[in-house]
Amino acid sequence: MISRIGQIGVRSARLTGFRSTIRSSAASPRTLLTNQRYTRKYSSEKKPSNSKNDAGEDKPFNVPKGFEGFLGNNASKQAKRVAEEGKQSSGSPKNSKNNNDNKPPEINVNMVLGTAVGTWLLWKVTAPADNSREITWQGFRTSLLDKGLVDRLAVVNRNRVRVHLRPEAGSLGVSPQQTYYFSIGSVDGFERKLDDAQAELGIPSSERIPVSYQDEISVLNTALHFAPTMLLIGVLYYISKRGPGGGGQGLFGIGKSKAKMINQETEVKVKFKDVAGADEAKEEIMEFVKFLKNPAAYERLGATIPKGAILSGPPGTGKTLLAKATAGEAGVPFLSVSGSEFVEMFVGVGPSRVRDLFATAKKNAPCIIFVDEIDAIGKARGKGGQMGGNDERESTLNQLLVEMDGFGSSEHVVVLAGTNRPDVLDPALMRPGRFDRHVAIDRPDIGGRAQIFIVHLKPIKTNEDRTRLSRKLAALTPGFSGADIHNVCNEAALIAARHQKDEVDEADFEQAIERVIAGLEKKSRVLSPEEKKTVAYHEAGHAVAGWYLQHADPLLKVSIIPRGVAALGYAQYLPKDQYLYSEKQLLDRMCMTLGGRVSEQIFFESVTTGAHDDLQKVTKMAYAQVTTYGMNDKVGPLSFNDPQAEQQFQKPFSEATGALIDSETRKLVNDAYTRTVNLLTERRADVEKVAKLLLEKEVITREDVENLLGKRPFVEKTVYDEYVRKQVSCYRHVGGVLSYFLCRHHLPHLSLKTSQTLAKSLQNRYY
Repeated sequence: MISRIGQIGVRSARLTGFRSTIRSSAASPRTLLTNQRYTRKYSSEKKPSNSKNDAGEDKPFNVPKGFEGFLGNNASKQAKRVAEEGKQSSGSPKNSKNNNDNKPPEINVNMVLGTAVGTWLLWKVTAPADNSREITWQGFRTSLLDKGLVDRLAVVNRNRVRVHLRPEAGSLGVSPQQTYYFSIGSVDGFERKLDDAQAELGIPSSERIPVSYQDEISVLNTALHFAPTMLLIGVLYYISKRGPGGGGQGLFGIGKSKAKMINQETEVKVKFKDVAGADEAKEEIMEFVKFLKNPAAYERLGATIPKGAILSGPPGTGKTLLAKATAGEAGVPFLSVSGSEFVEMFVGVGPSRVRDLFATAKKNAPCIIFVDEIDAIGKARGKGGQMGGNDERESTLNQLLVEMDGFGSSEHVVVLAGTNRPDVLDPALMRPGRFDRHVAIDRPDIGGRAQIFIVHLKPIKTNEDRTRLSRKLAALTPGFSGADIHNVCNEAALIAARHQKDEVDEADFEQAIERVIAGLEKKSRVLSPEEKKTVAYHEAGHAVAGWYLQHADPLLKVSIIPRGVAALGYAQYLPKDQYLYSEKQLLDRMCMTLGGRVSEQIFFESVTTGAHDDLQKVTKMAYAQVTTYGMNDKVGPLSFNDPQAEQQFQKPFSEATGALIDSETRKLVNDAYTRTVNLLTERRADVEKVAKLLLEKEVITREDVENLLGKRPFVEKTVYDEYVRKQVSCYRHVGGVLSYFLCRHHLPHLSLKTSQTLAKSLQNRYY
């Protein structure tokens, strides 16, 4: 039966190949003329034979989907190979795929099930009818043997006896075509019982019933016998294709690397021009690309390419985006893999995948490898690993160290890596010779944010001046990363679409910034009049305290509309891009943060829980001044903060020092609290004015506060003002330079674009 099915499958395959040839011949004339096989068909040359192709090889026929398991997959593989060679010869590299994208042959489950059901139905129709009937020994003795209806007996497989009846059994109401059988325990016992029964019936020895012995094979029993084995093989096959190895590599290919070869033309659309706000990091990475493209320019001076660079920084600052841009413009093979893909449940998989990754890179050298989130395998040994026994992560790290700078390392394989936690990486991984360059990508300043806004504003439909809008939004988003800025632009477009606008305006961007900073407005959360009044005086305390403190951040907006999960009100400020803080600046920040709690204490009988977040921030700032920054006279210029220590099971100071730290921290917070109480008591009327206006309008701006309290008693410039002043100063300098050249060298062809380019260069260099 199986061979018959195989013949049917072969005929079906040949017919399918014939039909596909007929369908192919019905293509357009242009396709036929461009194909070499069909060009001969329309020429005067001799028609090639049907069994051989132009190269003298057998023509591949198309195997029907679902029959690869029966007929073999060589023909289909050969057909695919011929098709790919034809595409490559026609000059279309975009359609070529890398070796890592090979997929296992697909199995048409419907075809297999249909074939199995059809085979079973065919067997049921063509198989002879089963007229056998099982009886017992007593039934055989009384109904057949005693009546003399038995013609012969056949012992089958030494455990069953088949009874054949005489032709005259039909006269006694028994069909002679009916076959009876009964089971026996042993052949010897059956023979004794049969001899005793025939002796009792008085049958002479010469006329006794003949007994034959046969061995038969039952297809069903054989199938049931091998069913567990076949089931196990099927499970192993399923695991090999879908199991932990992943990617179609199979159970025995689990040690293969999961790195993906990036197709620069079709899979990556990011270029270096799309990366903004990280000019220094971009220059560092572009130098790697230039070295790989033109190594002779560096090698003639004795320079060698760095082995690798690690991109570190907070989340969302553009590390992976910079790697994508590198893949888009490298011009060399680019392998991308995640650090977590090296670790599996099986021992030894991680090192094997590292070896396979670098073997693939060496074959494609010069090549770039990008390992995203390398801290998954690059943590310092002895930290965060398993206690006792072999740690798979450490074995993977050791193999990575050997591959990057060992006896078998390659000079034309560059490794780029990204991480948010450079402090936890192993020192051996960070040394020169492995990751030679450490590229820190921090959150952008106001200039970088403006550049990033320019990039993300390109697809946004708006009539606003994009340059002016990007500068203003950059000033409103201090501390935002590139991912946050992209989220703001996307939220602004969503808000405009929600209000059915034709374009996105500046108000939509401001709402989007509030949405990202404070969360969504909770219009359904209705506060009682007492709670609303408490929130208003709380926020008024923050606003007034910051208004009269010199080093507090400039106020932008105050709101008592509930937002987010727990915020009942919030005040938005415009902090500067500042990296160093003095003791006075930190003290003013603490007093401004305590303004809400102090205002509740002054205007109400008791304080509420609304200041819990403010108290946490103040406590954190106070502890940092005492334990980290060395700003306390009694504790001294000491710093107990160790960022390298992940888990500190004991404090790095004595109990007496700990008590002193707690005492000085409490004293620092109490002094700031007393100072804030004195300030708001003196400005009690101003707090009441701001609180009443908040209860009336719910949202007030800086202009509203300035109308109530007058201008701040300090000369201040917002971040936006300083940014614009720098650019105006740059253009003023460039204007003088251009005027000099115009008068001295008579260069009237210098355009406004040249002026802008020089101004930008001057700003980046001197500001």
